[in-house]
Amino acid sequence: MAKIANTPKPPYYAVIFTNILSDDTAGYEEVANRMVELAEQQPGYLGMESARDGLGITVSYWQSLESIKAWKQNVEHLNAQQLGKDKWYSAFTTRIAKVDREYSM
Repeated sequence: MAKIANTPKPPYYAVIFTNILSDDTAGYEEVANRMVELAEQQPGYLGMESARDGLGITVSYWQSLESIKAWKQNVEHLNAQQLGKDKWYSAFTTRIAKVDREYSM
């Protein structure tokens, strides 16, 4: 079921990970699910939204740049990043943005 992350009042940060999967996705879903579980346990994690229709976009929300840096350096996450580079992604981009305003209904 799709859901929108319940984030606090800004400011906070968004990590936008955009990707295209390669033809070899063996093991991808299991590792992706594990990364969601692991991210949820990290200090400063606020939530995540993800969609895929050919192009995959995952937006994770964080309290600070320091919490993003700590997540990027998590050993299990580093291993998953390397698998993504070597095997699962034909292209990807990661962007980090500060959220100053939020509008919702």
